[in-house]
Amino acid sequence: MPDILYFSRNRSTNIQQEDDYTIKSTCRLTDTLTEAIVEIIVKLPDLEIIDIKGEVKRSHIKECLLPATYLKKAVGIRIGSGMLKIIKGLVGDETNCKQLPFMLEECCHAIILSFTKETLQKVPPNEAGTNEYYSRMVKENIRLYNRCAAFAPGSAIVEGINPP
Repeated sequence: MPDILYFSRNRSTNIQQEDDYTIKSTCRLTDTLTEAIVEIIVKLPDLEIIDIKGEVKRSHIKECLLPATYLKKAVGIRIGSGMLKIIKGLVGDETNCKQLPFMLEECCHAIILSFTKETLQKVPPNEAGTNEYYSRMVKENIRLYNRCAAFAPGSAIVEGINPP
């Protein structure tokens, strides 16, 4: 019997309201080669990151197993426009372990999405209305373009939208 390579991946991000003034966002990744977690604490109402923890417990990239103290450089930034460039500038070039900075971005996106829950609940129940609703949403906020598979180039939802 030939050797068959098995690979599975599970990445999840969740939000937890700690109290009236803080939100915690946690991103976990477990796959055949990697096990990692990033957690951020965000102060409300200004969405300032006040704490970050990150750890890779298992990885095929040796540098990823080193302490992720470089993530602390993003403490103090506000989640909002321009944050991806700021995160890349502060922590992206600090390491060859690209997984943790990406997971930090995912935590920030989850915080933003938690505030758009009511908007997403207004989506029309039929498919044509759904596509039109999401297409208009992306046109109104072009930063959503290519942030998930549904808004990726080639998707019917973003057909005809040309990002700047």
